[in-house]
Amino acid sequence: MFRTRHFLADERGAAIIELALIAPIFALMTIGVVDMSNAYSRKLQAEQGAQRAVEKIMQTTQDDTVENTLKTEVKCQINGGSPPCSGRITDADVTVTWRLECSSGGTITAQTATDPTTFDDLFCPVVGSTEARYIQVTVNDKYTPMFPIHFYALNGSDGTYHISATAGMRTQ
Repeated sequence: MFRTRHFLADERGAAIIELALIAPIFALMTIGVVDMSNAYSRKLQAEQGAQRAVEKIMQTTQDDTVENTLKTEVKCQINGGSPPCSGRITDADVTVTWRLECSSGGTITAQTATDPTTFDDLFCPVVGSTEARYIQVTVNDKYTPMFPIHFYALNGSDGTYHISATAGMRTQ
């Protein structure tokens, strides 16, 4: 009886047991923070690539079309290297959109096109309305987490996080 009471009063192993219970939670939290920061880094990289492509398009399009120059610049910014800059981002991941906004009497209407020849044919239907033309670059990427811990509504059905970044500027 004396040994049982002495054994129950002994607290020497309590810290180890508490650590064994808490350590997996801390490890899971650390892995989650690292994984989410990697995904966020990938998103920032896509945003910077799109923005720099738009900035560079203002400087040069002498050798190619605006659309191809933007796509090449985005790929080079994200994948690194010099043209053709092959890697993770391809032409299929980059979308260039042209938009025409017409403002008349406080009402704004917009028309969009992904084909530059179609965009050149767009016009404001109301005579005397204010016209503004924009170009926009959208980059789509996927991030595969290091560990298959997914949060509801943040990951796609293919087990990846879908990342999208958009940059644009007014052209006229």
